[in-house]
Amino acid sequence: MKLSEIVTPERVLVLEEGEHLTKRECLERLSGLLAHGIPAPPGRILAVLEEREALQSTGIGDGVAMPHGTLEDAAGQVGALLICPGGVDFETIDDRPANILFAVVGPKQAVEHLKVLARVSKVLRSAGFRERLLGQRDASAAFDLLSAEDDAVSG
Repeated sequence: MKLSEIVTPERVLVLEEGEHLTKRECLERLSGLLAHGIPAPPGRILAVLEEREALQSTGIGDGVAMPHGTLEDAAGQVGALLICPGGVDFETIDDRPANILFAVVGPKQAVEHLKVLARVSKVLRSAGFRERLLGQRDASAAFDLLSAEDDAVSG
């Protein structure tokens, strides 16, 4: 599954340079973005993301976090991208701030959910791509860059 199938330009947000959010504020913003693709209020989506974060941080390191969870209201996998140039303390495994937050929410018991998380990880693996993504200053350009990288990455 391509990331462009689960993310739309409306579900991408690039914070202003110097704008700093807490982890919870980032999850709130992501929940609002995800609500554009899931028939559930942002507060319910936020609860799902926070419940997963309570188990263990989804900050995978190298400036990346992948908050995710399941929700019965989701008809399929839905993604959102939040770019934080100033970084956010996301309790990552390498103790470095997260700058790229890619959230995924999908239906319960969906094998596709794990495949999507693996795809996100694969697309965000390249340090050069992450740097280029962080250099984008608007959502449309960030979405276009993500889509192009997704097309270029095999598998």
